[in-house]
Amino acid sequence: MTTIASDARVGAPRTYPPRSAVVSWIFFDWAAQPYFTLITTFVFAPYFATSIAPDPATGQSLWGFAMAAAGLAIALMSPVLGAIADAAGRRKPWIAGFGALLVVASCTLWIGKPGDHAIIPPLLIAVALASVGAEFATVFNNAMMPTLVPPERIGRLSGTGWATGYIGGIVSLIVVLGFLAANPETGRTLLGFKPLFGLDPATHQGDRAAGPLTGLWFIIFVTPMFLFTPDYPARRPVRRALREGLYGLRQSLKDLPKRKSLAAFLLANMIYTDGLVSLFAFGGIYAAGTFGWHTIQIGMFGIILAIAGTFGAWLGGKLDDLLGPKRVIAGSMLILLLALAAILLVDKDSIFFIKVAPPEPGGPLFGAAAERAYLVLGCLIGAAGGPLQAASRSLLIRLAPKDRIAQYFGLFALTGKVTSFIGPLLIGMITAVTASQKAGMAVLVVFFVAGLGLLMRVKD
Repeated sequence: MTTIASDARVGAPRTYPPRSAVVSWIFFDWAAQPYFTLITTFVFAPYFATSIAPDPATGQSLWGFAMAAAGLAIALMSPVLGAIADAAGRRKPWIAGFGALLVVASCTLWIGKPGDHAIIPPLLIAVALASVGAEFATVFNNAMMPTLVPPERIGRLSGTGWATGYIGGIVSLIVVLGFLAANPETGRTLLGFKPLFGLDPATHQGDRAAGPLTGLWFIIFVTPMFLFTPDYPARRPVRRALREGLYGLRQSLKDLPKRKSLAAFLLANMIYTDGLVSLFAFGGIYAAGTFGWHTIQIGMFGIILAIAGTFGAWLGGKLDDLLGPKRVIAGSMLILLLALAAILLVDKDSIFFIKVAPPEPGGPLFGAAAERAYLVLGCLIGAAGGPLQAASRSLLIRLAPKDRIAQYFGLFALTGKVTSFIGPLLIGMITAVTASQKAGMAVLVVFFVAGLGLLMRVKD
């Protein structure tokens, strides 16, 4: 296997690992995606809000507080860990450690029984820890990108990774909806089967199984990356890397005002990522409260959105290499902004202030006009969200110093998380004060407008 020298001579031809190493790296996104798809968006989060919490509005606010706490922890630690990893050299041990945290915390979600309010605190702690594990593992996985392909193929690599992750999310949703989670009234899954392993629909064991499935899925599909994707060689002992990494981080922060485009991008990323993550995190909860959707409806909604996201990320990767990542990010944000504004004008019995028939209890899937409108707008969000995230990490690689890439991915995660508690916190607070999910979601418009304005100052 071709290996990558961390100290190649200046001017020497650069070598890259074989295709098997690149494909194995891409499967990290496939391995990690079920946490975001099954737990934070389409299965466990709506189940928590509608069946464990006292009511959907309370569930949305509690979930927001948990995500805010996790985001704050990630924001404080990610640049430090990235700086240490740059000094130490290796990435895989960090991915393994935080991946283990993701696995253990995700499996713990099995304890979330419906209506058991006493279990809410440990559940929210487990969700927050799983978020920390997933995000930190992603930081170090992203830092491997420049060693895998030439610079002119970074955009395609990033977009392919996101697209592959979306496909993994689709497959994991099909597994849960088709074979594990059943309608409590009929006892049948979306495909008409009885749940596997004797899972009890009355106690929502199929929804709760999303946690252990996420852990097992990660173990299986991240393994090729550890086996076939080369890592940097170890450079320094951890204690020395800690000292040098922290010193390098201080220097980078001191130099950041001189790198005006990079600083403007990190600030823009801080704002629009907060809006995007909040939009994804609360989209399923919002649909559950607005239309009364349960796991099967929300899961089908998630599958359709993930399909849209797959094509969006794949196309965005090609456009990234063709037009540049900045244009892809700006176009994606405009689509997100318009779709979000439109969603706020859709209710169960009205579309853009025009009255329509509300959903009928026991009616066909997405049979009401308002549900179909929400579905179309959700597809736009899914199609734009993938390119926005993929092009963002591509743009960072183009702007950041190559010898401190993990450190800057740490800063990238910092800007993506340092205010990430603000979006969920504002949604939680406004929802709690107004008892309106719509009012809570409306605050996200500000995030995309501000992020787009700051992006215009970036020169790529």
